[in-house]
Amino acid sequence: MARSIICGRAFEFAVRIVKLCERMAEYGFGARHIAKQLIRCGTSVGANAEEAQEGQSKADYIAKMCVSSKEVRETGYWLRLAVAVSSVKRAEVEWELKEADELRFMIRAAIHTARSSKDRGRDPHPSPLTPYPFTRWFCSPRPAIPRRT
Repeated sequence: MARSIICGRAFEFAVRIVKLCERMAEYGFGARHIAKQLIRCGTSVGANAEEAQEGQSKADYIAKMCVSSKEVRETGYWLRLAVAVSSVKRAEVEWELKEADELRFMIRAAIHTARSSKDRGRDPHPSPLTPYPFTRWFCSPRPAIPRRT
């Protein structure tokens, strides 16, 4: 299976966010707080996108990608705040701000595609060894067993 472009770019984004946060942590209390928030949401973008790739259903994929979209938007907020309070210079985070916007648009496009496609997540050529009806039954929760009285 080919590696997701979104996941690859989100990983590189997370690497750069971690390095930025390590530098920011040395600048004082406010910068440390922003760095902590930034590292949480900046690394979560890729983690949720990766998790979405193995979603159990189309709805699961969409839910994880929606979380990823929210996290990348929050990352943009913390980056803008860091610039506003002079924790970093705008030139230092220009790439991160641009990449956050691009990732957000890519993730939204993936969500839109998944929502508009009927067969998203299904193999067009299922293996005869693992038919879908069995897989769906096997992965679904067990029905409640009635108690004897």
